[in-house]
Amino acid sequence: MAIRVALIGTGNCGSLALRQLVTDPRFELTGVWVSSVQKVGTDAGELARLDVTTGVTATGDTDAIIAERPDCVVYCAMGDTRLPEAMADVGRFLAAGINVVGSGVGVLQYPWQVIPDKYIARIEDAARQGNSTVFMTGVDPGFVTDLLPFALAGTCQRIEQIRTMEIADYASYDGATVMFDVMGFGNEIGDLPLLYQPGVLSIAWGTAIRQLAAGLGVEVDEIRDSVEQEPAPEDFEVAVGTIRKGTVAAVRFQVEGMVGGRPVIVVEHVTRLRGDLRPDWAQPAQPGGSYRVEIIGEPSYTMDICPTSRHGDHNYAAILAAAGRIVNAIPDVVAAAPGIRTTLDMPLVTGKGVFAATGSDSRG
Repeated sequence: MAIRVALIGTGNCGSLALRQLVTDPRFELTGVWVSSVQKVGTDAGELARLDVTTGVTATGDTDAIIAERPDCVVYCAMGDTRLPEAMADVGRFLAAGINVVGSGVGVLQYPWQVIPDKYIARIEDAARQGNSTVFMTGVDPGFVTDLLPFALAGTCQRIEQIRTMEIADYASYDGATVMFDVMGFGNEIGDLPLLYQPGVLSIAWGTAIRQLAAGLGVEVDEIRDSVEQEPAPEDFEVAVGTIRKGTVAAVRFQVEGMVGGRPVIVVEHVTRLRGDLRPDWAQPAQPGGSYRVEIIGEPSYTMDICPTSRHGDHNYAAILAAAGRIVNAIPDVVAAAPGIRTTLDMPLVTGKGVFAATGSDSRG
């Protein structure tokens, strides 16, 4: 029997998750929630940019989503700029007996020692009330910062440091809220958005640091973060608009989990809007962007992850990977014990059910 699933949010990640929910026979789509009034009433097939009509139309009413009693909700609504509302949404679905998987509430990937216990308790209480489960995942934070490092770490006899990296050109990324409001591109140098305020990166990627520490069995003494910004040498265009000369056009940040005064678990991001900016910063393994896992130990490793797609560039492929990780986890999330679940206690998601003999699909 197909698993009944609803989608919350049809942005960059949500629209790609929706495509699989429409086409994958393991799932029956019961509803789609959208934040845009203009999208209300639109068929899910159109929202997924597929040449199909599903008969499921978008709504802006979460009560309508709950009324259909799905087994699971895929939560891809924006959480970065509306965390209290997103946490409340997740708690409401869980209390109603609906499992939740997604990327929209990143702090729930591994919230312990990252956010106050009272907020964790609210989610756990809701999950107990509804006998339901929540699993948040993605790319980074996500499988690049937990699943892949753990796979390599399991072959080591000694580990001194784990570093995970995103190295990407975001010029083609068309999410204006993320680009301007979250990451601060186009700002004056030194004008830091909320994400780069002291301690915020340590929360946003603290989930990755704490989860890796738990898997390694080490105690992180403190988490430190730092940011560097690079100005545009001239005016130039990107997908979301114009970056003016002298404003932020490249960013590098690090989040370090300190053990005994040493950075033992490190998350690093190098994000450029032009490939020629700051050539001294880390370079991607493929044109445009890649991810990297480095382990210093015995043995040591460098793993480069180079997502590609027939239908888009490196940014599209990375978001597609996040959507695939989320949707393919649904059967295990539905079967899991109630509460907040993480990569440490979820079964390995193997891609069961996604084999296709050809690369063709139906697109509008």
